[in-house]
Amino acid sequence: MAQRFGGKYSPTAGATGDPVTSEPKSAHPPRSAYAGARVDPAGARVNTLFLPAAVLGLMSLTNGAIGMATGLIGAGLMAAAAFMTREGLRAEAAYNARKVARRPALPRKIIASLLTGLGAGVAVWHHEGGVIAPALYGGAALMLHGLAFGIDPLRDKGTEGIDGFQQDRVARAVEEAEAYLAAMTKAIGRTGDRQMETRVERFQKTARDLFRTVEEDPRDLTGARKYMSVYLMGARDATVKFADIYARDHDAQARSDYSALLDDLEQNFAARTKVMLQNDRSDLTVEIDVLRDRLQREGVRLD
Repeated sequence: MAQRFGGKYSPTAGATGDPVTSEPKSAHPPRSAYAGARVDPAGARVNTLFLPAAVLGLMSLTNGAIGMATGLIGAGLMAAAAFMTREGLRAEAAYNARKVARRPALPRKIIASLLTGLGAGVAVWHHEGGVIAPALYGGAALMLHGLAFGIDPLRDKGTEGIDGFQQDRVARAVEEAEAYLAAMTKAIGRTGDRQMETRVERFQKTARDLFRTVEEDPRDLTGARKYMSVYLMGARDATVKFADIYARDHDAQARSDYSALLDDLEQNFAARTKVMLQNDRSDLTVEIDVLRDRLQREGVRLD
């Protein structure tokens, strides 16, 4: 019979370092540590954009004051373009991951294309001078960057029929909640305990399921607000306190208590998300029944 692999340094090992032989019984089965994981869209192809900037900057150091200044300006523009491209790809990935989302406030990839064109133009002017060649190379670099990475989303999606004021309230609540989650990640990282870091990440995925449900239906914000503010604030404070204690003396009891707290929080967040989804289905059932009644009054029979 196949046997699950585990050991002292396995993320699923117990507190004493022994492998886990059975899963804890819970009304909500534990999620995989990789559930909802996504590849960072800003990978190697974005990192290579920093290479031309570095090369141009190094080649400019021996070209005198004016040449060095011009080269460094071009290198700075290219580096800024690479940075904006990376942030633009991440913003686009976050936009695509949500059913309801607003377009990025800053069109980072479009700005990156412009900066790439300017940087290439300055680099060519630095070596050849003139106007035509820099303009041609700069325009080509701008178009190639746009073709390679595309442009930013320019329209909101899934917002038809949703009140803008409610959307703003939800956006502020989610932003505040994400700040609490970020603080938890930073605090738990100080413990150096990879298993607890994975446990916190799993809870955060459950919390973000709640966020996405609220974003899709802003009417759920009232019922979910205490989860996204009070409960997450308490979770952040508990994580900071646990990190202080555990980093100092690796208290096993504190670790156990904190893990139990995460279990309770995860179950409560999952239960709240389930209730909101059930309410959405109930609303759909009501709409269907009302529509059927109207059709019957109009003399239309449904088989």
